[in-house]
Amino acid sequence: MSSRLRQTWDLETIFPGGSSSGEFDAFLNKLSADVASLGTTIDGMQPPKSAEETASFDPVFEQVQDISARFRQAGAFVSCLSAQDQNDQKAGQLSARVGSIRARWHSIVATFDNLLKNTEDAVWEAWMSRETIAPVSFNLSEGRSQARDKMSPELESLALSLSVDGYQGWSSFYNTIVRHVRVRCEENGKTELLSAAQAANKLGSADPKQREEMGRNWEQAWTDVEDYCADTLNHLAGFRLALYEKRGWENVLREPLENNRMSDKTLETMWQVITDNKPVFVEYLNRKAALLNADKLGWHDVDAPIGESESKIGYDDAAALIVEQFRSFSPRMADFAQRAFDNHWIEAEDRAGKRPGGFCTALPLTKETRIFMTYSGTASNVSTLAHELGHGYHQHVMDELPTFSQRYAMNVAETASTFAEMIVADSLVKKAATEDERLVLLEDKIQRSVAFFMNIHARFLFETRFYEKRRSGLLTPADLSDLMVEAQKEAYCGALGDYHPHFWASKLHFYNTGVPFYNFPYTFGYLFSTGIYAQAQKEGADFADKYDALLLDTGRMTVEQLASKHLGVDLTQPDFWQAAVDVSVADVRTFLDMTASKVG
Repeated sequence: MSSRLRQTWDLETIFPGGSSSGEFDAFLNKLSADVASLGTTIDGMQPPKSAEETASFDPVFEQVQDISARFRQAGAFVSCLSAQDQNDQKAGQLSARVGSIRARWHSIVATFDNLLKNTEDAVWEAWMSRETIAPVSFNLSEGRSQARDKMSPELESLALSLSVDGYQGWSSFYNTIVRHVRVRCEENGKTELLSAAQAANKLGSADPKQREEMGRNWEQAWTDVEDYCADTLNHLAGFRLALYEKRGWENVLREPLENNRMSDKTLETMWQVITDNKPVFVEYLNRKAALLNADKLGWHDVDAPIGESESKIGYDDAAALIVEQFRSFSPRMADFAQRAFDNHWIEAEDRAGKRPGGFCTALPLTKETRIFMTYSGTASNVSTLAHELGHGYHQHVMDELPTFSQRYAMNVAETASTFAEMIVADSLVKKAATEDERLVLLEDKIQRSVAFFMNIHARFLFETRFYEKRRSGLLTPADLSDLMVEAQKEAYCGALGDYHPHFWASKLHFYNTGVPFYNFPYTFGYLFSTGIYAQAQKEGADFADKYDALLLDTGRMTVEQLASKHLGVDLTQPDFWQAAVDVSVADVRTFLDMTASKVG
């Protein structure tokens, strides 16, 4: 590995010229024309009447998959442009252009799925059993089933068209709000105005005074824009609820559960097991408060490092560390990570103007990924980097599958990413040179458990209750903040001394139109990956092949089927979830034992 890795990604190899790319302009023109042409073809088709007639659909399937892959390529590119520079207005225009073409495409897909819906069952069974179709039969059957639960293709098309400047437009407006957010920071005798992404990295500072000050300034920054954020969130939810009503859907969790290919029973069981085990995590929070000489932790103390100093990890060192730990599990995973670093697939530079947060996006036409984050040298940053590389490896494993079968849900996507995090975190704890180092690394690992069991739970509780109240009308910023604090208190069992009322404004996930309820899949992924990791520890080097096999199936099975086939467990029962939570409980018990002598 080179001594100084580049911390900015290379987008020129995708479409040269950035947001002014002539090649990308031509790509979109061709995509738009092909969408229109295929739409005309599908409009003229009728459901097959016999098994023999299904063969005429084969070329259409191929075109649908091809265009779907091209949309992913286009969407990934514009997402990268917008994230790297929030002031790039041309990128915003490109995003709107892609969204407009995609709305037309989604209406064509609705018509296509309607053809599948109206195919007689006997013909359908014969169709799905054909050798060329069997590999994507799960995905086609899924589309057929979902079409039966939606409005007519004409109304679905109308809703999608209106969403471009409605639903999607409000989501884009949130990005505009965030672009203008500035957070005051006093450091080294100087006052700076930081972007949201830069300020977020300072909220977990080792200096309690800086944490307190940054937490106060962070809250104020989002209070200053609360009216804009409240309007945006209210209208996003209003559009979603109106659409659900027209479809006859009463449960707001119906779409996210379908999207994640999981049952409500699995979700309920997971949360119940977590809730039953929260007392030990409250013990951890109380012990950490004592170690930080506080009666109770504040919201921004939860992720603070224990001790007075916070060591920084250079980007090159983090890269070497991740590749090394990945290699201890799977040479293929390590080779992928090395390729991502060497080929400049990662945007990690700490600079103003970037979007907050992190993501990994797939480029299916070139079989590459791009990873976005802001790296400032914290242990959390190392975890984020490993996390996003885990997403990238997941896509890499699936690159040769049909496009339909690559559409895996968020919960299993988060399984792959948190599994990658676990490889790095667990190895570091085991290899710690001193007890103090081991304690710091163990505590960082426990922080992630608390995030998934409590922080994410607060988001889930807030969003569930928000949608119920939104049915009756608009909520004010104060209403939203009250709901958020109520959810945080419940999720953390009242263990914190103060909370984050404007978390609803500061968290991008609430405004994501592509993923409703962008919360519980994280917790599912964390616990599911914990169970997978426990099995990997038992089986050793042979498990790497089994892991790849599991990833290959993530786009063509429900999570219950996936767990049954590859792990031999029933996700609707508490046993698997309890065994997974027990791993985190054991970490807390170790932490409590190691710190018992440090508090009075």
